[in-house]
Amino acid sequence: MSDETAPAMDYDAHEQTYEGFINFSKIGTIAVLTIVVCLIMFAFGGTAATVFGWLLLIATLIATAVGMALGASGWIPPAAVFVLSGILAILTV
Repeated sequence: MSDETAPAMDYDAHEQTYEGFINFSKIGTIAVLTIVVCLIMFAFGGTAATVFGWLLLIATLIATAVGMALGASGWIPPAAVFVLSGILAILTV
């Protein structure tokens, strides 16, 4: 039986949760792509690629944390690290 005293759905909280999930998905996808580029650098690059790969992994962690704190525009810091990793991968591999 249904409960007549159940509170109505809180649509504002639902929309905030949805926006947070979408933001986390964007940031997470970019971070995973950066990690894949770093793994490619580890596998096929030399010493410089390995050093840059480790530095980019650390930068990815920092950019992901900053991106989570920024909110809706949080995809920008991880995207900048991804672009930098792509450029360094092209130059060192």
